[in-house]
Amino acid sequence: MRARRSFDDLVAIMDRLRDPGGCPWDREQTYATLRGYLIEECYEAVDAIDRDDRPGLAEELGDLLLQVVFLSRLGKEDGAFDAGDVVEGIAAKLVRRHPHVFGDETAGSSGEVLKRWEEIKKEEKSASGKAAEDTSVLAGIPRSLPALVKAQRLGTKAGRVGFDWTADDDVVKKLEEETGEIRRALAEGSRDAVIDEIGDALFTVTMLARRLEIDADAALARANTKFERRFRRVEAELSRRGVPVAEAPLDLMERLWEEAKAP
Repeated sequence: MRARRSFDDLVAIMDRLRDPGGCPWDREQTYATLRGYLIEECYEAVDAIDRDDRPGLAEELGDLLLQVVFLSRLGKEDGAFDAGDVVEGIAAKLVRRHPHVFGDETAGSSGEVLKRWEEIKKEEKSASGKAAEDTSVLAGIPRSLPALVKAQRLGTKAGRVGFDWTADDDVVKKLEEETGEIRRALAEGSRDAVIDEIGDALFTVTMLARRLEIDADAALARANTKFERRFRRVEAELSRRGVPVAEAPLDLMERLWEEAKAP
C-alpha cells in the first residue's frame, strides 16, 4: 500500500511544476490570474457543503488547498513568503487567539471567545504598527466580499460592541418601516431613492438573520433553489400542454406556480 502524500509532498509537486522545465501553463500563472480560480474553488467547496456531498467536499478542499500552495509558491519566488510561513502564521495565530485553550484564561461561552478574539486581534495590530491604518471596529472586513455576506459581517462586528437592536421584533418593525420607504420612493419616481431604500431593506433583513443566527447568504441560496425547482416544474407542465413559456398567460403560470409549491 502506497504511503499517503503529505502537505510537503504537495509543495514539492508545485515546485516541480513551476521550476524550469516544468508545466508551461503553471509557469505562466500570476497572482492576478489565480485570483479567479481561488474564488471559484471557494464557491465550489461551499456548493459541496450545501449539497451535503462529503466526498465532493474533500475533492473541492483539495482544489482550494492547491490555490493556497500555488500562491505560496509565487510568494516564495518574490521572496515575500512561502508555504511554511503560511502554515506557521495561522498555527501561531490560532494558539495566540485561544488563550482559554492554550493559556491560563477561561471562557464560558462562544460570545466570550469572540470578544476576546477581537481584543487580541486589536492588540496584535497595535503591536505591529497597523493600528494607525484603521482603528475602526469594522476594520478587517474584505472589500471584495459579496454584499450580503459583508452586510452580515458588518452587523456582527458592530453588534459585538453593543450597537444593535435590543429585540428581534424591533428589527421586524424596522423592516416594515423600510418597506414603507420603498413604497414612497416608488410613488415619487426616483430611481436613486428606490435603489437606496431596497438596499436598506436588504440590509435590515440581513441584520434579522444575523440576530437569529441564520446565515443570510445560505438562506437566500435556499430560496434560489426553491424558486428554480418550482419554476422548472411550471416549465415542464407548460411543455406537456404544448404552451411555449414566453407565450403562456400570466394567470396560467401563476396557477401552475401554486401547484408547483405543493410538496
